[in-house]
Amino acid sequence: MKLLHLAFAATLAVAGLFGTANAQSNENILTIQLKDGPVVIELLPQVAPKHVERMKELAGKGEYDNVAFHRVIDGFMAQTGDVEFGDLKDGYDPARAGTGGSKLPDLPAEFSNIPFERGTIGMARAQDPNSANSQFFIMFADGGFLNGQYTVVGKVVAGMEYVDKIKRGEGANGEVSDPDAMLKVTVGR
Repeated sequence: MKLLHLAFAATLAVAGLFGTANAQSNENILTIQLKDGPVVIELLPQVAPKHVERMKELAGKGEYDNVAFHRVIDGFMAQTGDVEFGDLKDGYDPARAGTGGSKLPDLPAEFSNIPFERGTIGMARAQDPNSANSQFFIMFADGGFLNGQYTVVGKVVAGMEYVDKIKRGEGANGEVSDPDAMLKVTVGR
């Protein structure tokens, strides 16, 4: 597994997708402060420019701060980003968390051939491929069945050990009671 991850990272680096000059300048880095430590995400504007811009805009406005990981499935992924119903400090609604987005319009799909592997960040959406808005998920493990069906926006480059400590959901759909949250989300390191 580790060799596959290293091979994937090397392939992306050679392809110029990760480790780019833009990311290194902090403009395409997103840092999520979790209860256990910071998670650093390298965003991919060359792959999903509209989605990356949306995430950076919401982070810049502080809209991702205190937003719950409302759906967390062990061995699969942790979903967050519902700024409408997921804010634990203002407006959290456990019955509706995961059904909202931001006040901004939905985005058109920006599918790519980048595989969903451990640490990949993808945009959540409804049945309509063009319905992504603010919610996203972080993969705990490989999820090839998502390839080409969801927009990849980035990859965790540091702090995956903190992602692994996010509280898991109890229900079949991964709903989390008393969920963990993104305490603070910023653009840059």
